[in-house]
Amino acid sequence: MSKPKVTVVLANLGTPDAPSVSAVRHFLKEFLSDTRVIEIPKFLWQIILRGFILPFRPKRVAHAYQSIWGENASPMREILLAQVDAVKTQLLPQYPEFELNVVPAMTYGTTGLKDLLATLPPQEHLVLLPLFPQYSATSTAPQYDILADWVKTQRHLPGLTIVRDYHQHPLYIQALAQSVREFQQQHGVPEKLLMSFHGIPQPYADKGDPYPEQCRRTAQLLADALGLSAQQWAISFQSRFGKQEWVKPYTDALLEEWGAQGVQSVQVLSPAFSADCLETLEELAMQNAELFQHAGGGKYAYIPALNTMPMHLHLLEQLVAAHLNALKLTLK
Repeated sequence: MSKPKVTVVLANLGTPDAPSVSAVRHFLKEFLSDTRVIEIPKFLWQIILRGFILPFRPKRVAHAYQSIWGENASPMREILLAQVDAVKTQLLPQYPEFELNVVPAMTYGTTGLKDLLATLPPQEHLVLLPLFPQYSATSTAPQYDILADWVKTQRHLPGLTIVRDYHQHPLYIQALAQSVREFQQQHGVPEKLLMSFHGIPQPYADKGDPYPEQCRRTAQLLADALGLSAQQWAISFQSRFGKQEWVKPYTDALLEEWGAQGVQSVQVLSPAFSADCLETLEELAMQNAELFQHAGGGKYAYIPALNTMPMHLHLLEQLVAAHLNALKLTLK
């Protein structure tokens, strides 16, 4: 008998194919046209997007991408491919009873989750792991949408598993804590540790998006794991876009406030990101460092995302293995 086919998809948000204006414009058009991301009425938003954003913003964003672009691709894509290779290497020997594959995908851009699913042969089971520790309707839910649209077109459906979030998983908190400790062993302990999460508009949270509360839970668990007092750390939210109110406190505003107060040293990490990307390497590590120091602050350092840190890879492997182990029982 042939082995059951099982596919594991590790999926991140997405990235342009190149740090060029045209590639960035193409990516932003797809990303910002998603009604999960922008909840303004579609007709009105398309006027704003096509008339005021796409003609101008891609040039600025492309310049930012050029400052962080890797040898062959964006950092997010390079890291995702490395994560997939590592998880695949660990999982395949553990499950010889399956014809198991581990593949990368992106919500937007290349290789898109939609395109991946369209080429997938009949499966016994599909495991989707969105690489967002905290659930949000703006990041995780679009992958649910793509999967749901695909399901409607299939006659031979596989079993389906989605790892919704892992914002308080013990291995995740341990990995974050280890990353901070290892960084501080080399660079010293700062006056302030800032946990900066990607933001969402406040109205989204008001409607029930659990993301801000999950971020706060992650931050508190990490502070507890590091033994920090309330004066030694803070939480904030970055990357706001447009004029509406977003979840507060804002990262840039808090750093300017600390700088004006004469805070001598700050280290910043972004636990919402499983891979470094534009928002961490350019906005958080460069732009916000300049804001803090220009306001009068002292030493500023960015602690990298978990990326391919061994404990992080072990976490991803264990998140998938829990579902593969359950699948083994159903197929006996």
